[in-house]
Amino acid sequence: MRETSGWVTNTGDLLAELRSHTETKTEISEYRFASAVEQNVVVYDCTALSKLIVDTKCRSQVMAELSHALMAGPGIVAFKKMYEDTSVVDRVSKVFWQIIDEQHSRGEAKGDHYAKPGSNDRVWNVQEKLALRDPKAFVDYYANDIISLVATAWLGPAYQITTQVNVVNPGGDAQQPHRDYHLGFLTDETAMQYPTHVHLLSPVLTLQGAVAHTDMPRETGPTMYLPHSQKMVSGYVAWRNPEIKKYFANNYSQLSLDKGDGAFFNPAVFHAAGTNKTKDIKRMANLTQIGSAFGRTLETVNRQQMSVSIYPALQQRKSAGWSKVALENVIAACSEGYAFPTNLDRDPPTHGLAPRSQADFVREALNNGDSPEQLLATLDALSVRQQTDHI
Repeated sequence: MRETSGWVTNTGDLLAELRSHTETKTEISEYRFASAVEQNVVVYDCTALSKLIVDTKCRSQVMAELSHALMAGPGIVAFKKMYEDTSVVDRVSKVFWQIIDEQHSRGEAKGDHYAKPGSNDRVWNVQEKLALRDPKAFVDYYANDIISLVATAWLGPAYQITTQVNVVNPGGDAQQPHRDYHLGFLTDETAMQYPTHVHLLSPVLTLQGAVAHTDMPRETGPTMYLPHSQKMVSGYVAWRNPEIKKYFANNYSQLSLDKGDGAFFNPAVFHAAGTNKTKDIKRMANLTQIGSAFGRTLETVNRQQMSVSIYPALQQRKSAGWSKVALENVIAACSEGYAFPTNLDRDPPTHGLAPRSQADFVREALNNGDSPEQLLATLDALSVRQQTDHI
Protein backbone atom coordinates (compact mmCIF):
# COMPACT_ATOMS: atom_id res chain seq x y z
CA MET A 1 0.00 0.00 0.00
CA ARG A 2 1.38 3.39 -1.01
CA GLU A 3 0.40 6.03 1.50
CA THR A 4 2.08 8.90 3.32
CA SER A 5 0.65 9.94 6.68
CA GLY A 6 -2.81 8.73 5.78
CA TRP A 7 -2.72 9.90 2.16
CA VAL A 8 -2.54 7.62 -0.86
CA THR A 9 0.07 8.51 -3.48
CA ASN A 10 0.84 7.40 -7.04
CA THR A 11 4.58 7.04 -6.46
CA GLY A 12 6.78 4.09 -5.54
CA ASP A 13 6.69 0.56 -6.91
CA LEU A 14 3.02 0.42 -7.84
CA LEU A 15 3.43 -2.72 -9.93
CA ALA A 16 4.89 -4.66 -7.02
CA GLU A 17 1.98 -3.54 -4.87
CA LEU A 18 -0.51 -4.72 -7.48
CA ARG A 19 1.21 -8.06 -8.04
CA SER A 20 1.22 -8.80 -4.31
CA HIS A 21 -2.56 -9.09 -4.63
CA THR A 22 -3.27 -10.29 -8.16
CA GLU A 23 -0.97 -13.31 -8.04
CA THR A 24 -3.37 -14.86 -5.54
CA LYS A 25 -5.11 -18.03 -6.71
CA THR A 26 -8.87 -18.24 -6.19
CA GLU A 27 -9.62 -21.59 -4.52
CA ILE A 28 -12.96 -23.26 -5.22
CA SER A 29 -12.81 -24.81 -1.73
CA GLU A 30 -13.55 -21.36 -0.26
CA TYR A 31 -16.84 -21.10 -2.14
CA ARG A 32 -19.32 -23.74 -1.02
CA PHE A 33 -22.15 -22.63 -3.30
CA ALA A 34 -20.11 -21.93 -6.44
CA SER A 35 -20.13 -24.27 -9.41
CA ALA A 36 -16.62 -23.41 -10.63
CA VAL A 37 -13.67 -21.07 -10.64
CA GLU A 38 -12.82 -19.92 -14.14
CA GLN A 39 -9.79 -17.75 -14.85
CA ASN A 40 -9.63 -16.93 -11.13
CA VAL A 41 -13.30 -15.77 -11.09
CA VAL A 42 -16.00 -17.40 -8.94
CA VAL A 43 -18.86 -18.75 -11.08
CA TYR A 44 -22.37 -19.68 -9.92
CA ASP A 45 -24.99 -21.82 -11.66
CA CYS A 46 -28.24 -19.93 -11.13
CA THR A 47 -30.41 -22.95 -11.89
CA ALA A 48 -29.05 -24.60 -8.76
CA LEU A 49 -28.58 -21.38 -6.79
CA SER A 50 -32.17 -20.24 -7.23
CA LYS A 51 -33.43 -23.37 -5.50
CA LEU A 52 -31.11 -22.86 -2.52
CA ILE A 53 -31.87 -19.21 -1.80
CA VAL A 54 -35.57 -19.87 -1.25
CA ASP A 55 -34.54 -21.00 2.23
CA THR A 56 -33.89 -17.93 4.42
CA LYS A 57 -30.92 -19.41 6.29
CA CYS A 58 -29.28 -20.65 3.10
CA ARG A 59 -29.91 -17.32 1.38
CA SER A 60 -28.05 -15.57 4.18
CA GLN A 61 -25.14 -17.99 3.82
CA VAL A 62 -25.00 -17.44 0.07
CA MET A 63 -24.97 -13.66 0.55
CA ALA A 64 -22.13 -13.97 3.05
CA GLU A 65 -20.17 -15.98 0.48
CA LEU A 66 -20.83 -13.43 -2.26
CA SER A 67 -19.74 -10.60 0.00
CA HIS A 68 -16.53 -12.45 0.80
CA ALA A 69 -15.85 -13.07 -2.88
CA LEU A 70 -16.35 -9.40 -3.73
CA MET A 71 -14.23 -8.05 -0.88
CA ALA A 72 -11.57 -10.59 0.08
CA GLY A 73 -11.77 -12.91 -2.92
CA PRO A 74 -11.26 -12.15 -6.61
CA GLY A 75 -13.73 -9.24 -6.50
CA ILE A 76 -15.83 -10.71 -9.33
CA VAL A 77 -18.70 -13.19 -9.39
CA ALA A 78 -20.31 -14.55 -12.54
CA PHE A 79 -23.83 -15.97 -12.75
CA LYS A 80 -24.61 -18.50 -15.47
CA LYS A 81 -28.25 -18.58 -16.62
CA MET A 82 -29.10 -15.57 -14.48
CA TYR A 83 -32.07 -15.22 -16.84
CA GLU A 84 -32.86 -18.83 -17.65
CA ASP A 85 -35.79 -17.67 -19.78
CA THR A 86 -34.08 -15.19 -22.09
CA SER A 87 -37.30 -14.02 -23.70
CA VAL A 88 -37.55 -11.18 -21.17
CA VAL A 89 -33.98 -10.18 -22.08
CA ASP A 90 -35.04 -10.06 -25.73
CA ARG A 91 -38.05 -7.89 -24.89
CA VAL A 92 -35.85 -5.42 -23.05
CA SER A 93 -33.21 -5.51 -25.80
CA LYS A 94 -35.88 -4.53 -28.31
CA VAL A 95 -36.46 -1.31 -26.37
CA PHE A 96 -32.71 -0.69 -26.12
CA TRP A 97 -32.24 -1.04 -29.88
CA GLN A 98 -35.14 1.32 -30.52
CA ILE A 99 -33.48 3.98 -28.35
CA ILE A 100 -30.12 3.48 -30.07
CA ASP A 101 -31.75 3.74 -33.51
CA GLU A 102 -33.43 6.98 -32.42
CA GLN A 103 -30.12 8.36 -31.21
CA HIS A 104 -28.57 7.59 -34.58
CA SER A 105 -31.47 9.16 -36.46
CA ARG A 106 -30.94 12.36 -34.46
CA GLY A 107 -27.24 12.30 -35.28
CA GLU A 108 -26.26 11.74 -31.67
CA ALA A 109 -23.08 9.83 -30.91
CA LYS A 110 -23.32 8.65 -27.31
CA GLY A 111 -19.88 7.33 -26.50
CA ASP A 112 -17.89 5.99 -23.65
CA HIS A 113 -15.58 7.37 -20.99
CA TYR A 114 -12.78 4.96 -21.72
CA ALA A 115 -13.11 4.02 -25.41
CA LYS A 116 -12.40 5.68 -28.74
CA PRO A 117 -15.31 7.49 -30.46
CA GLY A 118 -17.34 5.12 -32.63
CA SER A 119 -16.21 2.00 -30.80
CA ASN A 120 -19.48 1.70 -28.99
CA ASP A 121 -23.03 2.94 -28.54
CA ARG A 122 -24.13 4.04 -25.09
CA VAL A 123 -27.59 4.71 -23.69
CA TRP A 124 -27.54 6.62 -20.42
CA ASN A 125 -30.23 6.17 -17.75
CA VAL A 126 -31.75 3.31 -19.67
CA GLN A 127 -33.46 2.01 -16.54
CA GLU A 128 -35.83 4.98 -16.42
CA LYS A 129 -36.28 4.96 -20.19
CA LEU A 130 -37.25 1.29 -20.07
CA ALA A 131 -39.74 1.89 -17.25
CA LEU A 132 -41.45 4.64 -19.24
CA ARG A 133 -41.46 2.85 -22.61
CA ASP A 134 -42.35 -0.70 -21.58
CA PRO A 135 -43.44 -0.98 -17.92
CA LYS A 136 -44.32 -4.66 -18.24
CA ALA A 137 -40.89 -5.56 -19.60
CA PHE A 138 -39.33 -3.54 -16.78
CA VAL A 139 -41.33 -5.40 -14.14
CA ASP A 140 -40.54 -8.83 -15.59
CA TYR A 141 -36.83 -8.00 -15.99
CA TYR A 142 -36.27 -6.63 -12.48
CA ALA A 143 -38.21 -9.42 -10.78
CA ASN A 144 -34.96 -11.38 -11.15
CA ASP A 145 -33.91 -12.50 -7.67
CA ILE A 146 -30.18 -12.74 -8.38
CA ILE A 147 -29.96 -8.95 -8.73
CA SER A 148 -31.53 -8.54 -5.29
CA LEU A 149 -29.34 -11.30 -3.85
CA VAL A 150 -25.99 -9.86 -4.88
CA ALA A 151 -27.00 -6.22 -4.32
CA THR A 152 -28.14 -6.94 -0.77
CA ALA A 153 -25.06 -9.06 -0.12
CA TRP A 154 -22.78 -6.15 -0.99
CA LEU A 155 -24.81 -3.07 -0.03
CA GLY A 156 -27.62 -4.17 2.26
CA PRO A 157 -31.26 -3.24 1.62
CA ALA A 158 -32.66 0.00 0.18
CA TYR A 159 -30.08 0.09 -2.59
CA GLN A 160 -30.53 2.28 -5.67
CA ILE A 161 -30.20 0.85 -9.19
CA THR A 162 -29.17 2.74 -12.31
CA THR A 163 -28.26 1.12 -15.62
CA GLN A 164 -26.59 2.10 -18.88
CA VAL A 165 -26.59 0.11 -22.10
CA ASN A 166 -23.23 -0.41 -23.76
CA VAL A 167 -22.94 -1.88 -27.26
CA VAL A 168 -19.44 -2.65 -28.47
CA ASN A 169 -19.65 -2.52 -32.25
CA PRO A 170 -17.83 -4.85 -34.67
CA GLY A 171 -14.20 -3.79 -34.76
CA GLY A 172 -14.70 -1.67 -31.64
CA ASP A 173 -11.45 -1.20 -29.73
CA ALA A 174 -10.99 -2.18 -26.13
CA GLN A 175 -11.38 0.32 -23.32
CA GLN A 176 -8.47 1.42 -21.22
CA PRO A 177 -8.28 -0.53 -17.94
CA HIS A 178 -9.76 1.49 -15.11
CA ARG A 179 -11.59 1.58 -11.83
CA ASP A 180 -15.10 2.95 -11.55
CA TYR A 181 -17.42 5.24 -9.63
CA HIS A 182 -16.80 7.00 -7.26
CA LEU A 183 -13.07 7.67 -6.95
CA GLY A 184 -12.36 6.09 -10.32
CA PHE A 185 -14.01 9.06 -12.03
CA LEU A 186 -11.60 11.55 -10.47
CA THR A 187 -8.20 12.66 -11.66
CA ASP A 188 -5.17 11.40 -9.75
CA GLU A 189 -4.66 14.85 -8.30
CA THR A 190 -8.22 15.07 -7.01
CA ALA A 191 -8.31 11.48 -5.75
CA MET A 192 -5.14 12.05 -3.73
CA GLN A 193 -6.94 14.79 -1.79
CA TYR A 194 -9.11 12.10 -0.20
CA PRO A 195 -7.60 10.28 2.81
CA THR A 196 -6.76 6.61 2.70
CA HIS A 197 -9.88 5.51 4.56
CA VAL A 198 -12.05 7.09 1.82
CA HIS A 199 -10.15 5.03 -0.78
CA LEU A 200 -11.17 2.00 1.28
CA LEU A 201 -14.75 3.24 1.63
CA SER A 202 -15.45 4.12 -2.01
CA PRO A 203 -15.77 0.54 -3.32
CA VAL A 204 -18.35 -0.49 -0.73
CA LEU A 205 -20.69 2.33 -1.78
CA THR A 206 -21.34 0.83 -5.23
CA LEU A 207 -21.78 -2.54 -6.91
CA GLN A 208 -20.87 -2.78 -10.56
CA GLY A 209 -22.41 -5.35 -12.86
CA ALA A 210 -23.63 -6.32 -16.29
CA VAL A 211 -26.26 -8.55 -17.85
CA ALA A 212 -25.40 -10.05 -21.24
CA HIS A 213 -28.09 -9.16 -23.80
CA THR A 214 -26.29 -11.05 -26.56
CA ASP A 215 -24.04 -14.07 -26.55
CA MET A 216 -20.53 -12.91 -25.73
CA PRO A 217 -17.85 -15.30 -26.93
CA ARG A 218 -14.32 -14.01 -26.37
CA GLU A 219 -13.96 -12.76 -29.93
CA THR A 220 -16.74 -10.23 -29.24
CA GLY A 221 -14.69 -8.65 -26.46
CA PRO A 222 -16.49 -9.33 -23.16
CA THR A 223 -15.22 -7.42 -20.15
CA MET A 224 -11.63 -8.00 -19.13
CA TYR A 225 -10.98 -8.20 -15.37
CA LEU A 226 -7.91 -8.34 -13.16
CA PRO A 227 -9.05 -10.55 -10.25
CA HIS A 228 -7.97 -9.51 -6.74
CA SER A 229 -6.90 -6.03 -7.95
CA GLN A 230 -9.57 -4.42 -5.74
CA LYS A 231 -7.24 -5.05 -2.78
CA MET A 232 -4.70 -2.51 -4.04
CA VAL A 233 -5.37 0.50 -1.80
CA SER A 234 -3.60 2.95 -4.11
CA GLY A 235 -5.37 1.59 -7.19
CA TYR A 236 -7.52 4.69 -7.70
CA VAL A 237 -4.37 6.71 -8.38
CA ALA A 238 -2.43 3.90 -10.06
CA TRP A 239 -4.61 2.65 -12.91
CA ARG A 240 -3.32 5.25 -15.39
CA ASN A 241 0.28 4.18 -14.79
CA PRO A 242 1.81 2.69 -18.00
CA GLU A 243 3.33 -0.26 -16.13
CA ILE A 244 -0.04 -1.07 -14.59
CA LYS A 245 -1.75 -0.93 -17.99
CA LYS A 246 0.88 -3.23 -19.49
CA TYR A 247 0.51 -5.70 -16.64
CA PHE A 248 -3.26 -5.65 -17.08
CA ALA A 249 -2.91 -6.36 -20.81
CA ASN A 250 -0.79 -9.43 -20.06
CA ASN A 251 -2.75 -10.85 -17.12
CA TYR A 252 -6.47 -10.10 -17.45
CA SER A 253 -9.27 -12.66 -17.23
CA GLN A 254 -12.02 -12.62 -19.86
CA LEU A 255 -15.05 -14.85 -19.36
CA SER A 256 -17.32 -15.75 -22.23
CA LEU A 257 -20.97 -15.13 -21.40
CA ASP A 258 -24.20 -16.36 -22.93
CA LYS A 259 -27.28 -14.19 -23.33
CA GLY A 260 -28.93 -13.99 -19.92
CA ASP A 261 -25.72 -14.52 -17.95
CA GLY A 262 -24.54 -11.83 -15.56
CA ALA A 263 -21.41 -10.70 -13.76
CA PHE A 264 -21.02 -8.39 -10.77
CA PHE A 265 -17.86 -6.96 -9.34
CA ASN A 266 -16.31 -4.69 -6.80
CA PRO A 267 -15.88 -1.34 -8.64
CA ALA A 268 -12.26 -1.23 -7.49
CA VAL A 269 -11.43 -4.23 -9.69
CA PHE A 270 -9.35 -3.12 -12.67
CA HIS A 271 -11.47 -3.83 -15.73
CA ALA A 272 -12.15 -2.81 -19.33
CA ALA A 273 -14.42 -3.78 -22.19
CA GLY A 274 -12.54 -5.91 -24.70
CA THR A 275 -12.00 -5.50 -28.43
CA ASN A 276 -14.83 -6.79 -30.62
CA LYS A 277 -12.89 -8.72 -33.25
CA THR A 278 -15.95 -9.83 -35.17
CA LYS A 279 -17.27 -8.29 -38.37
CA ASP A 280 -20.99 -8.59 -37.69
CA ILE A 281 -21.77 -9.02 -33.98
CA LYS A 282 -22.88 -6.04 -31.90
CA ARG A 283 -22.15 -7.04 -28.32
CA MET A 284 -24.79 -5.60 -25.97
CA ALA A 285 -24.60 -5.47 -22.18
CA ASN A 286 -26.85 -3.74 -19.69
CA LEU A 287 -24.35 -2.19 -17.30
CA THR A 288 -25.54 -1.83 -13.75
CA GLN A 289 -24.46 0.67 -11.10
CA ILE A 290 -26.11 -0.15 -7.78
CA GLY A 291 -25.60 2.43 -5.04
CA SER A 292 -25.72 2.18 -1.28
CA ALA A 293 -28.73 3.72 0.44
CA PHE A 294 -26.29 5.57 2.71
CA GLY A 295 -24.73 7.75 0.01
CA ARG A 296 -27.00 10.69 0.84
CA THR A 297 -27.19 13.61 3.24
CA LEU A 298 -29.57 13.76 6.20
CA GLU A 299 -31.64 16.70 4.98
CA THR A 300 -32.97 17.99 1.69
CA VAL A 301 -31.10 21.22 0.97
CA ASN A 302 -31.62 23.60 -1.96
CA ARG A 303 -27.99 24.37 -2.62
CA GLN A 304 -28.69 26.41 -5.74
CA GLN A 305 -30.91 28.72 -3.73
CA MET A 306 -28.24 29.00 -1.04
CA SER A 307 -25.47 29.67 -3.57
CA VAL A 308 -27.37 32.48 -5.28
CA SER A 309 -28.32 34.02 -1.93
CA ILE A 310 -24.78 34.21 -0.53
CA TYR A 311 -23.09 35.11 -3.82
CA PRO A 312 -23.25 38.93 -3.37
CA ALA A 313 -21.69 38.53 0.09
CA LEU A 314 -18.95 36.38 -1.43
CA GLN A 315 -18.26 39.08 -4.01
CA GLN A 316 -18.02 41.70 -1.27
CA ARG A 317 -15.59 39.61 0.77
CA LYS A 318 -13.47 38.97 -2.30
CA SER A 319 -13.33 42.70 -3.02
CA ALA A 320 -12.35 43.26 0.62
CA GLY A 321 -9.31 41.06 0.13
CA TRP A 322 -10.40 37.75 1.58
CA SER A 323 -8.02 34.91 0.81
CA LYS A 324 -8.80 32.25 -1.79
CA VAL A 325 -8.83 29.65 1.00
CA ALA A 326 -11.56 31.50 2.92
CA LEU A 327 -13.69 31.90 -0.21
CA GLU A 328 -13.25 28.22 -1.10
CA ASN A 329 -14.29 27.21 2.41
CA VAL A 330 -17.57 29.08 2.00
CA ILE A 331 -18.25 27.55 -1.42
CA ALA A 332 -17.59 24.07 -0.04
CA ALA A 333 -20.06 24.68 2.79
CA CYS A 334 -22.76 25.94 0.46
CA SER A 335 -22.60 24.65 -3.10
CA GLU A 336 -22.86 21.11 -4.43
CA GLY A 337 -19.26 20.04 -4.98
CA TYR A 338 -20.01 16.72 -6.66
CA ALA A 339 -21.25 16.42 -10.24
CA PHE A 340 -23.36 13.31 -9.64
CA PRO A 341 -26.12 12.27 -9.88
CA THR A 342 -26.87 13.92 -13.20
CA ASN A 343 -28.46 13.30 -16.59
CA LEU A 344 -25.53 12.20 -18.73
CA ASP A 345 -27.55 12.67 -21.91
CA ARG A 346 -27.75 16.42 -21.26
CA ASP A 347 -24.80 16.91 -18.94
CA PRO A 348 -21.97 14.80 -20.35
CA PRO A 349 -18.37 15.02 -19.15
CA THR A 350 -16.54 17.55 -21.31
CA HIS A 351 -13.23 17.71 -19.45
CA GLY A 352 -12.37 14.33 -17.95
CA LEU A 353 -14.68 11.64 -16.60
CA ALA A 354 -17.13 13.81 -14.65
CA PRO A 355 -19.22 16.85 -15.62
CA ARG A 356 -18.67 20.17 -13.88
CA SER A 357 -20.30 20.61 -10.48
CA GLN A 358 -22.42 23.44 -9.12
CA ALA A 359 -19.45 24.54 -7.01
CA ASP A 360 -17.29 24.72 -10.16
CA PHE A 361 -19.73 27.20 -11.70
CA VAL A 362 -19.95 29.31 -8.54
CA ARG A 363 -16.17 29.41 -8.36
CA GLU A 364 -15.92 30.39 -12.03
CA ALA A 365 -18.55 33.12 -11.66
CA LEU A 366 -16.71 34.60 -8.70
CA ASN A 367 -13.40 34.55 -10.57
CA ASN A 368 -14.97 36.14 -13.66
CA GLY A 369 -16.90 38.80 -11.76
CA ASP A 370 -20.28 37.57 -13.03
CA SER A 371 -23.39 39.24 -11.66
CA PRO A 372 -25.83 37.39 -9.36
CA GLU A 373 -28.25 37.29 -12.30
CA GLN A 374 -25.64 35.64 -14.50
CA LEU A 375 -24.90 33.04 -11.83
CA LEU A 376 -28.60 32.31 -11.39
CA ALA A 377 -28.99 31.75 -15.15
CA THR A 378 -25.95 29.45 -15.17
CA LEU A 379 -27.19 27.37 -12.25
CA ASP A 380 -30.72 27.24 -13.68
CA ALA A 381 -29.27 25.83 -16.90
CA LEU A 382 -27.26 23.27 -14.93
CA SER A 383 -30.37 22.22 -13.00
CA VAL A 384 -32.27 21.67 -16.26
CA ARG A 385 -29.41 19.58 -17.69
CA GLN A 386 -29.39 17.38 -14.60
CA GLN A 387 -33.11 16.55 -14.77
CA THR A 388 -34.52 13.61 -16.67
CA ASP A 389 -37.21 13.96 -19.30
CA HIS A 390 -40.84 14.15 -18.25
CA ILE A 391 -43.41 11.72 -19.64
